[in-house]
Amino acid sequence: MSEPQQKLIHTFSALADIGQEVAHKYNFHEMIRTSFHLLLGSLAIMRGGIARYSRLGNELNFLAVRGLGDDFPVSTSIDPADELEFLSAGMSPIELSQAKMLIFFQQYQPIVEKKGIELIIPMIVHDELVGLVMLGEKASGEPFNSADRAIVQAMARHIGVGIYQRNLMMELERKAEQNRRMYEEMRLTYADTVKSFAAAIDYKDKYTEGHSVRVGKYSELIARQLDWSDERIEGVAVAGYLHDVGKLTVERNIINSPQRIDAKESAELNKHPAVGYEILLPIHHPYTDVPLAAKYHHERLDGRGYPDGLSDNEIPYIAKIVALADSFDAMTTNRPYKARRPANEVVEDLQRNSGKQFAPELVTALCEGMLSELEGTSKDRSFRKLLGREYMEASEMVPMLKDILNGINATGPLTLIASH
Repeated sequence: MSEPQQKLIHTFSALADIGQEVAHKYNFHEMIRTSFHLLLGSLAIMRGGIARYSRLGNELNFLAVRGLGDDFPVSTSIDPADELEFLSAGMSPIELSQAKMLIFFQQYQPIVEKKGIELIIPMIVHDELVGLVMLGEKASGEPFNSADRAIVQAMARHIGVGIYQRNLMMELERKAEQNRRMYEEMRLTYADTVKSFAAAIDYKDKYTEGHSVRVGKYSELIARQLDWSDERIEGVAVAGYLHDVGKLTVERNIINSPQRIDAKESAELNKHPAVGYEILLPIHHPYTDVPLAAKYHHERLDGRGYPDGLSDNEIPYIAKIVALADSFDAMTTNRPYKARRPANEVVEDLQRNSGKQFAPELVTALCEGMLSELEGTSKDRSFRKLLGREYMEASEMVPMLKDILNGINATGPLTLIASH
């Protein structure tokens, strides 16, 4: 396995582990220490500290430190003006050179510079400053790049939620309702983090920007039409967001080729489902089928897909949903060598390939979702937002959707059982 793959797996695993720590560790200080260890280890950072902020006395109290020495203050004060500066910065990492206007920095400049602090990350939850993460240099001596900042920001967000949860538990004596809200906050934080990684995947491919995010949303819409539970819907959406994670290891010139790639390049690109599976498998996902969707989203019911040539009921159901969402987005968006297809052609393709490439009941769910929007029986406008109003409201769409829905039959009983 290549070094970039190993680094990516390590980063995903560290992020998932921090999420587990925050969600399930009842010992607050142990959670902070473990999370801090994972944060430093993710980028091999030499030194740093995590501090919780108390508005009562405008104090920072360090909960975990490494490599800062005995002379580093365990408790410091923050001017209210600095609190406003941190709030305005949001969760964006602040470089030491940018922090010189802060009263905090001016007060502790000698010790901060002496200890080699390079980044300060405010931890903000619900517009409230809950603490700071201070990080020193990487062991490699390399500067922090944009990807590094995104990683520490995501991890600091998780730790910040954990601190925020602790504060609430202290204030409200562990009220059950507040715990439920904090669980929801963690779930949304996980979802937001997954979307951020989906955006990072698409960033590598300038021609399909937003593809992974749209596939996640189409997968969610299909699952909703199947009347799945909220938890299963979230799982299939995550699978859609991360289905192309294996492309992070494919050469950029192949992904960004302005014309159709040759057989050798195609073979290289076709490795991305298996690589995506390898990347996602070691991670403790809340939704266990996510790696299977990455591996099998290019399989077909007729057995003519890849990487394993699976057919019909051999294909994991979550992969069938992502496969349809993936193909639907590819047909309805512009590519460098092919313009988006007209709506009538897309519907015809869905009808023609139902039972061959796509599971019929999933094509039915997708078409029913679009039809319910067009006929006004659903107040949801998700398809219009994703496809554009003019595209959705093409004059022939309603009769064509009704026609395809009247003509689709399931290929076998197992797919129908799975859909329920």
